[in-house]
Amino acid sequence: MKTLIKNANIVNDGKIIKGNVLINETVIEKISTEEIVYDTAIIIDAEGKYLFPGCIDDQVHFREPGLTHKGEIYTEAKAAVAGGVTSYMEMPNTVPNTFTQELLEDKYKRASEVSLANYSFFMGASNDNLEEVLKTNPRNVCGVKVFMGSSTGNMLVDKKETLEGLFSKCKMLIATHCEDEATIKHNMEVYKQKYGEDVPMGCHHEIRSEEACYKSSSLAVELAKKYNTRLHILHISTAKELSLFDNTKPLNEKRITAEACIHHLWFSDEDYKTKGSFIKWNPAVKKGSDRDAILAAVLDNRIDVIATDHAPHTVDEKKQSYFKAPSGGPLVQHSLNAMLELYKQGKISLERIAEKMAHAVADCFQIEKRGYIREGYFADLVLVDLNDSYAVEKSNILYKCAWSPFEGFVFHSKITHTFVNGQLVYKNGQFDETVKGKRLTFER
Repeated sequence: MKTLIKNANIVNDGKIIKGNVLINETVIEKISTEEIVYDTAIIIDAEGKYLFPGCIDDQVHFREPGLTHKGEIYTEAKAAVAGGVTSYMEMPNTVPNTFTQELLEDKYKRASEVSLANYSFFMGASNDNLEEVLKTNPRNVCGVKVFMGSSTGNMLVDKKETLEGLFSKCKMLIATHCEDEATIKHNMEVYKQKYGEDVPMGCHHEIRSEEACYKSSSLAVELAKKYNTRLHILHISTAKELSLFDNTKPLNEKRITAEACIHHLWFSDEDYKTKGSFIKWNPAVKKGSDRDAILAAVLDNRIDVIATDHAPHTVDEKKQSYFKAPSGGPLVQHSLNAMLELYKQGKISLERIAEKMAHAVADCFQIEKRGYIREGYFADLVLVDLNDSYAVEKSNILYKCAWSPFEGFVFHSKITHTFVNGQLVYKNGQFDETVKGKRLTFER
């Protein structure tokens, strides 16, 4: 079966061209600015629409196994493809934590049965599983996750000898959550003495502070430089941390890379007044000046990729008091829309969105034949109508937790079609679930 996408504005490799794309089963067979004639192909006329490479989200928490009242691989991957995310990399802080190769493979097996999007899963590091971590296959696992700060599902790695062992012996990409635990604990005590159990949500960014982030991120960078480790620091949330990253080298020569997340590019401390715990993340959403500096770093390549840290919790869980309400929120259905809204506001180009949400993620993780619109690559593609709008409402939210921090917001663009491995899995609100996504592989 072949599919021909005609008359699309193709956003790829730093430019936009009007052209046609022929899909042959799972791959892109031909791209041309000239007419492609193929009589038996399914035709999709994309006149006026923009064709992007499918987004690759390098940080999601789909909550399976063990936390499936919040989300599960099936529901969250379905939300992802509706949002133009065709591949994801999922984190190990499920229950049980993904600390063994057997538990890691259990996740891959489950995804092969239910995930509409392509998938990879991080191996989790603990204070005492280095031997197991070192068994991880770099060809079919995206990386190793190290929590250098505690978050949902406490996987804190805080022993200096463990960190030294990981950074010196692990040859794979190490992705880190960086917040200094001692600093956070000290700040918590200060605010608890001031407010008791009723700490205002607006204090979250002061408790999980700039100092806590920078102290941990700078330690990770120090260790990576010491051992020449391939380090990827997740969800940068402060302007101060940006001094740790280099934009003088091309991405394929960097040993230390960084990620920005949608919430840190969109919200600021002012939003705690109206959103409260529904924008409570770790690391915290911080000042407007931090948000603006992070976007500037995305544009000048100090920050390499954009992701979500999609991390659903139930409404009831989020409605609790400061110390009880968990951190994290659902974002994967609305990440591309959010970035397209920043494009509408003149803050980022379409070409840069494709780079940071697809090209650079594929390059950063060395993903095989994905992340670009190229002949011979997997046909992971997204069609967007920049002239259509929709409001985020309960009725169109696909997350299992059934809420979104964007609820009530009107996006001025709409994702109309999503292809995963050449299969049209999403079209104007309808899904074809007959074919599942594939396990990502890596050229390492």
